[in-house]
Amino acid sequence: MTLQELVALLLLATAMSFTPGPNTTLSAALAANCGLKAALRFCCAVPAGWSVLMLICALGIGAVVMAMPALRWGVKGVGVAYMLWLAWKLSQASRLGEADRAALDIGFWQGVMLQFVNIKAWMLALALSAGWVSGGAGASPEHQDQRLLIVLAVMGVYAFVSNFTYALVGSLLREWLAQGRRLLWFNRTMAAVLVATAAWMTGV
Repeated sequence: MTLQELVALLLLATAMSFTPGPNTTLSAALAANCGLKAALRFCCAVPAGWSVLMLICALGIGAVVMAMPALRWGVKGVGVAYMLWLAWKLSQASRLGEADRAALDIGFWQGVMLQFVNIKAWMLALALSAGWVSGGAGASPEHQDQRLLIVLAVMGVYAFVSNFTYALVGSLLREWLAQGRRLLWFNRTMAAVLVATAAWMTGV
């Protein structure tokens, strides 16, 4: 991988990882409602789940899934339904800990599986597989394996750091949000982001 390609990969990783999305939104919401420890499991699950998804796409399976309308719409449908369900549950929590009791204390495996119903994650993995891993038609399998390892390392680190950053912000806001109806409006704002993400997913 050339220096120019690496720089482009780092810029893409920054843009895709730190912009608001379902993962970062949930990281912030989980930390604000349930504490940083609860959100940390999810922060670790995101890079783990996405790495498995990236490996699937690198093997060519991802392109097959996205090329089949029934499977593509299946991924979209499950993802949109799950986003809306999370948004509804989150919008109802008005006191610290209520999100936990409302089944929003998302654990490690739920976070891993979320990546497989996130159409944004699929499209990113497919783009990286085609644009960075393949390295051109003449690239040897060994060369492609090296490029795949670089992509996995870079995206894994960025996925964790971005989600942990959002979670840290959410945890720092806990005491302030506990006053009055601030937490309710914070949760409703996070829920609105999830709804907007679900709406975006239907058009991809």
